Amino acid sequence: MAEPFYNVLFLCTGNSARSIFGEAILARWGGGRFRAFSAGSHPRGAVHPLALELLAKHGLPTEGLRSKSWSEFEAPGAAALDFVFTVCDEAAAEVCPVWPGQPMTAHWGVEDPAAVEGTDSQKRRAFLHAFHVLEARIRLFLSLPIAKLEKIRLQGRLDEIGRTTPPTLD
Repeated sequence: MAEPFYNVLFLCTGNSARSIFGEAILARWGGGRFRAFSAGSHPRGAVHPLALELLAKHGLPTEGLRSKSWSEFEAPGAAALDFVFTVCDEAAAEVCPVWPGQPMTAHWGVEDPAAVEGTDSQKRRAFLHAFHVLEARIRLFLSLPIAKLEKIRLQGRLDEIGRTTPPTLD
């Protein structure tokens, strides 16, 4: 019996860094069982250059990554979503569209690295931290026996993942 295939959307407000990280990381580690997407409620229109730099440094493909509106996933013919994860507080507080098929949702908030002011080194460190938080959460998500968990237990595990924080980068 073939393993189920899942479509996952990472949502943020600007869709320039955190949700892009989620899309790229899950696309890499999803083992062909997941198709990853990202979008924003108010997309900035471009992926942040430091996000692209960091993804490339970690060997993750950046081709095809773009800042886009969540409305693309409401449109007729859009991929049916199984999971929607908000990765910033602004998007979690917004009224999200009603997604066809009622995907499971969870908030996996991560501080916005694009909002960090300071030296280039401080900005890169903020991007790296956001990347590692999302990578750790996605690895936990990928370890779940999704097809075997009852929906209520799966929801609890998704919510729990959103509260996990990897060790700090010192």
